[in-house]
Amino acid sequence: MISYKRKTLQNDIVIEGLGLHSGVPVRVQIHPGENGIAFRYGSDRVLARPENVTDTTRCTTLGPVGTIEHMMSALAGLEVTDAEIEVDAPEMPGLDGSALPYVSALIETGLVEIGTREIPEIYGRVFLQEDQIKVAISKGTGHWRYVYAFNDRWPGEQTFETLDTAGAYVDQIAPARTFVLAEEIPMIIQMGLGKGLDENTALILGIEGYKNEARFDDEPARHKLLDLIGDLYLSGVPIRHINVVGERSGHRTNVKVAGLLAQAVGSVT
Repeated sequence: MISYKRKTLQNDIVIEGLGLHSGVPVRVQIHPGENGIAFRYGSDRVLARPENVTDTTRCTTLGPVGTIEHMMSALAGLEVTDAEIEVDAPEMPGLDGSALPYVSALIETGLVEIGTREIPEIYGRVFLQEDQIKVAISKGTGHWRYVYAFNDRWPGEQTFETLDTAGAYVDQIAPARTFVLAEEIPMIIQMGLGKGLDENTALILGIEGYKNEARFDDEPARHKLLDLIGDLYLSGVPIRHINVVGERSGHRTNVKVAGLLAQAVGSVT
């Protein structure tokens, strides 16, 4: 068995912004918890579990709440196991396009230990491959790697890797912003998406380079790893106890693998 510390917030947090895709104003209240991680909207309380995901089109939607992946990633990176996330609109805010605002707020309020949990060790690998998409998970020590590959289009292939994902998360992963291909912007506008982001909060990838200032040379690969961390944390497995390799994966496959991982370790006790 793997034993790990349970953590929650010392105090409530309030974060306000615009829904990443909808652009609708949203107020997020993050409360201390003791019954896992759950999202609350109206009368709905939905546990952050793979089986409760309702959509994976351009974001991860849990029950009625969309774009939960950045929040989940921040919780995973800081190893928060219990929290109640309450929203007054059906989508999490885009903020600066990364998980950093959530991380900063959680660090500022402080975290407290509330006991321990145990999960079975993973035997063998949890593996998914669909054409060129691959995600492989094994028992480990927090060694994560992500390969962002785009065939012949710039930037080609980027790889970000860290041997200590929990230790590197705050400085090396959390600040990486969501990104968009320059040629897709008209279609995204036509579809009414991305209204909570702009050229300052989303990295724009031109055909020969970044159209705005990047925080990292390999920011797309880092952000895809950020998303993968958030989606896989739906399994309830702490990121420091697994090794993960992802290649070309998106929310649909991430959540699918999270379900396989949850099955591999059984119910969290």
